[in-house]
Amino acid sequence: MLGIIAAIVAYIVWGAGSPIFKYALTDIPPFTLAFIRFFFASILFLPFVLAHKNQIKKKHLKNLVLGAFWGISVNVGFFFLGLKLAPSINATIIGSSGSMLLYLLSLKILHEKPHAQIIRGMGIAFLGVLIIVGAPLIQSFELSSISDGVGWKSFLGNLCFLAMTLGGVMMMVENKQINGKIHPYTITGIQFFIGSLVFIPFMIPELQSWSFSEMTEKSWIGILYGVFFSSVIAYMCINYALSKMHAQQMGIFSYITPIMSVLVAIPLLGEVPDIFFIVGSIFIGGGFVVAEAHTRKKRR
Repeated sequence: MLGIIAAIVAYIVWGAGSPIFKYALTDIPPFTLAFIRFFFASILFLPFVLAHKNQIKKKHLKNLVLGAFWGISVNVGFFFLGLKLAPSINATIIGSSGSMLLYLLSLKILHEKPHAQIIRGMGIAFLGVLIIVGAPLIQSFELSSISDGVGWKSFLGNLCFLAMTLGGVMMMVENKQINGKIHPYTITGIQFFIGSLVFIPFMIPELQSWSFSEMTEKSWIGILYGVFFSSVIAYMCINYALSKMHAQQMGIFSYITPIMSVLVAIPLLGEVPDIFFIVGSIFIGGGFVVAEAHTRKKRR
């Protein structure tokens, strides 16, 4: 029961994070926020790193570094860039397609046998992703306003969310090689620190036109939420949940994130799901149901 509660808490925190970070990014540059979030979060994980440092071997360094690059630098970097350009509610629903990408990678990397029903479900879900990603261009053409650049900005933001999803999946692939060999909190702390360093070259130009003296409550909300809730609490909860249940069982809880994102985005940002978002979400949800049907049959 505690594992279920921990999983729910983690996905609620991550779901609410999209609109909260978009709110903060109106006041602080993306790479500056990303650096502060993960650098200070890595410090909070330092006791775990020191306690289990003997578990880290030279052969693990490649996976630690690549996991940090994909899961922190690429995933969060494109996440924050996308939030500057597109609605925050798009991030979580597009991000939910990560399970599809992970399955495709498992076919190539682990040479697993493909299943027709899962492929059909993935095709349906992928159509939903295309509807949401391409919606800004469709709307722009309909309104004959493609020249104003608004549609292109949202479209590019959605592409950033796709890159974000790829980064998260690749992090899982890399960390799979060292899970069970290094304490999960040690992996998290090290990758937070490495990932934060990658943001420094991108943060420096931002500081040429922005100063920490310009920070307001919006900035602090993003920093405090990012460090303590979205990083420390959520990651601790998800690692605890994974220690109590199988990874496959976690899939159902991921549906919490887009719901939570919408619930927070409506009052905080005034973002309301449009017809493209609703239709795309139906296709994505339907695709997952079709794919999950195979998994349920297999368990029987």
